[in-house]
Amino acid sequence: MRLSIAIPLLAGLVGLGGCAVTPSPLTDQEISGLAGASFARVMAEQEPVAGVIDLYEAMARALKYNLDQRVEMMTAAVRTKELNLAHFSLLPGAVANTGYIARDNDNASNSINVLTGEQSLATSTSQERRLRTGDVALSWNILDFGLSYVRARQSADKLLIAEEMRRKVIARIVEDVRTAYWRAVSADRLIHRLGDLEGRIRRAQHNAHGSSVDRQTSPITAATYERELVEIKRAIHELQRDLVVSRSQLAALMNLRPGTRFKLAGGATSRPPRPTIAVDQMIQTALQNRAELKEVWYQRRINGHELDAALLELLPGLTPYVGTNYDSNDYLYNNHWLGWGAKASWNLLRVVQYPAKREVIEAQDAQLDARALAVTMAVMTQVHVSRIRYLQYSRELATANEFLEVQRRLVGLMRTEADAARISEQTLIREEMNTLVAEAKRDIAHAGLQNAFAGVYTSMGLDPYASEIDPSVDVKSLAAKLRQIWLERGDAPAGRKL
Repeated sequence: MRLSIAIPLLAGLVGLGGCAVTPSPLTDQEISGLAGASFARVMAEQEPVAGVIDLYEAMARALKYNLDQRVEMMTAAVRTKELNLAHFSLLPGAVANTGYIARDNDNASNSINVLTGEQSLATSTSQERRLRTGDVALSWNILDFGLSYVRARQSADKLLIAEEMRRKVIARIVEDVRTAYWRAVSADRLIHRLGDLEGRIRRAQHNAHGSSVDRQTSPITAATYERELVEIKRAIHELQRDLVVSRSQLAALMNLRPGTRFKLAGGATSRPPRPTIAVDQMIQTALQNRAELKEVWYQRRINGHELDAALLELLPGLTPYVGTNYDSNDYLYNNHWLGWGAKASWNLLRVVQYPAKREVIEAQDAQLDARALAVTMAVMTQVHVSRIRYLQYSRELATANEFLEVQRRLVGLMRTEADAARISEQTLIREEMNTLVAEAKRDIAHAGLQNAFAGVYTSMGLDPYASEIDPSVDVKSLAAKLRQIWLERGDAPAGRKL
């Protein structure tokens, strides 16, 4: 008997040892296949670029195809599925069982008279050696139903939080699109001219150095002029650094493949946009719409539901059940029967745990309340900062325009003087370079103002798109809707020069 037990036990231990799991890294072939599949899917099912892309089409493409936005959308979809799944936990449980029982001898027993201690009946059995059983039972734990209802409400609030986080990501993407778009427009206008001027600077440096060597000019004068050229060249490199990546950034925001060629509208930068909302209204709107505040409020509601769950856990659980049963045992008088009843259970330890659990929940609520106040203050500050930032960029852009106008007038006079041979070619080159640098700085200030303009509405928690916009529509239709919304908010129509 001991051997018959030891052999299956040993076989089971050997089987468990064979089930041990060891790390299995991806093979090079698997990695190559996954990388290729990811590369193919990154830009799959997108409308190809056709024609010139304006600001609103860039926004539309970002709203439809940006992968960060798609991740948040999928997160919201997961929360929706979790909520749908939570609804099933509210339903009663239905369990079906079937079984087969066999033994190599009879399940027999003896009976004795408890008064005399003598055997009262012959050895007998009431069970066959082989049996088939089955039952279907329907049960419903009332306490579990209450807890499941609370958890479902918490899942609903988590879905709302995911939607708010998606709104926040979309607003950030639209801000980035506005900045990258106008910088890319500036790059299209200036990057080649900057390169040409850098070539002229190198030639001017060579000439200045040659003049110094040939003693045609004073070495101090030549070195001073060469220093000015290097300083301007350094400024050009800084501007190129800001402009050269703008197209790649815009392409990434629109989810276009790196290196994709596309043409941008808006060669002439538009006049400054102007928000049309008063400060007090901005703050009130922000407190009603900001995603960060709504997230905290939903978290407080989830925490409040946790207190409801703790109270429900104090109650005894009542489980009524009903089911039909079958047993193939021929010794039974009734092989089929319907059974019903109810069970009650009560975990008394939860009564002891409740005060401590309540204190934790109340402390969490106090923490969330303090966080809500901190976020409220932060939101109010951000509204003021966004407006100040917009006004500051407006002043910077006005100054940049004023400087550029003076510089253009000056370089015009310089060209006249150079044609009359009253100033040197070196002086003219310096002023032409200064003019181009002034144009680039004006464009960068304009891009900053565009970003600040979007930031004003982001600080108020307003969506960059209307609620009736369906992201499944084509890019052109979505761009038309976006154009209408932003023009109503004070965006400047394209085509008017600064």
